Amino acid sequence: MGKKSRGRAHVRGALPVQETNVEDGVRKPLSRQKRSEVNSLVERLLKVSSTILPAPHADKEWESHLKIEKLVEKIRKIESDMKIPVADRRAYIEEFTTWMKVYGAEIDGVKISHFPGYGYGIEAEKNFAQGDLLLAVPRKVMLTTENIQDSLLDPLFRTDAMLQHMPNVALSLLLLVEKFKADSFWKPYIAVLPTEYTTVLYFKTNELQELKGSPSLEPALKQCRNIARQYAYFSTLFQKSSDPASVLLREVFTYEQYCWAVSTVMTRQNFVPSSDGGTMLNALIPMWDMCNHNNGKLSTDFNAEQNRSECMACRDYQAGEQIFISYGPRTNSEFFVHNGFVYPDNEHDGLRLRLGISRDDPLQPERAQLLGRLGIPASGDFMLKKGPDPVDGRLLAFLRVFNMGPDHLKHWLSSERSCDLVYPDCALTTEVESKMWIFLLNRIRLLQRAYTTTVEDDCKILKHAHLTPCYRMAVQLRVTEKKLLEAAEEYVKQRIKA
Repeated sequence: MGKKSRGRAHVRGALPVQETNVEDGVRKPLSRQKRSEVNSLVERLLKVSSTILPAPHADKEWESHLKIEKLVEKIRKIESDMKIPVADRRAYIEEFTTWMKVYGAEIDGVKISHFPGYGYGIEAEKNFAQGDLLLAVPRKVMLTTENIQDSLLDPLFRTDAMLQHMPNVALSLLLLVEKFKADSFWKPYIAVLPTEYTTVLYFKTNELQELKGSPSLEPALKQCRNIARQYAYFSTLFQKSSDPASVLLREVFTYEQYCWAVSTVMTRQNFVPSSDGGTMLNALIPMWDMCNHNNGKLSTDFNAEQNRSECMACRDYQAGEQIFISYGPRTNSEFFVHNGFVYPDNEHDGLRLRLGISRDDPLQPERAQLLGRLGIPASGDFMLKKGPDPVDGRLLAFLRVFNMGPDHLKHWLSSERSCDLVYPDCALTTEVESKMWIFLLNRIRLLQRAYTTTVEDDCKILKHAHLTPCYRMAVQLRVTEKKLLEAAEEYVKQRIKA
């Protein structure tokens, strides 16, 4: 039933109540002077985060990130006056569980528990056999983009292009509206959500800097830039608009609150069919979204007849065990950027490899034409995969075309069997094959040299107990990347010898 995530698993115990200017349950708005300062900073942030960078490059993204981070820190400092108390989510678990049952959820035999190394997850209270129903969540308790039409957000949604074209953003704002709406139906659910996450939005500069040399740094920085731009856009919009959602959020909308809402959606959203079955909706599925990830088959589906999401046991479980589900075939880089965790045993892991045909290449037109025939771009991201065959057909074909001479290109352009280029046993000359593998070996070694530490160095760092969760994640990610590169290097060496 699509992909979801586990940012919730990284909140270690209860967070302390934060300093706040709330007195007698009433939130005080910023003073006119501080609001003016924030508005000015937001205007600058919107400009910086909206600047179109030249061709994709991690160094350029890093320069932009430092500018953005400087403005964000100033904004956060002023907005700290708007912080509200953070409650201990454990105190609301019983109320949440009762609420789920009242509205038709089938959750007998499972409960929310805390697991060392995972944070909160779902525990089996009885034995389950593979294929047994673990839990069923009715549409009624789900928070989906379909709920916007009956919410305070609807008037703004009908006029705002970003909300209409970015359902994940719309769901994030709907979550904030329901969080600050006094009589929200979803209060019991929102009360048990994590108070913060380990998505890249929560990384400090020195923690992100640990990814220098990693192909994952660029998408992480882009994510931070996109969220900063969205925050600045909506902060400005709420101050100027008079629709119900803007009025509600105007004095409570902060960068911190937006990062929380976006991270909640990024790490927990899934997709369910609309009420009429005509489209798929972004959705938050209470209770089910407490399950943590491991390798395995997707075991959740939507039962249209009973109008509910159903999660089946992907294996046998004994009472007291933690119940896991699979979030789908994502790489660790994707888990890191979008879900806030790294899974060392990820069987679907891979490393992004950016390749392209130079416009200065005299054979660029012929190479692009042949690649186009195969449905492969002349420039783009490819993937080195984990496992015994790290080079898939798409990457294999690109490397072959990239390393062909004019005669080979002419032959394959006129051949009716050009699609054979994606197969390992394609009848290609030894000259092209040898050149191709040497080229890939050099690219792998180039990627390895970009890191400033070795796997051994990183493993020593990970033994330190004082590392922050985000710092530890960054080191874990680069360990998985380096091990994948080492395996790919050995694979290519063997192909060169063959």
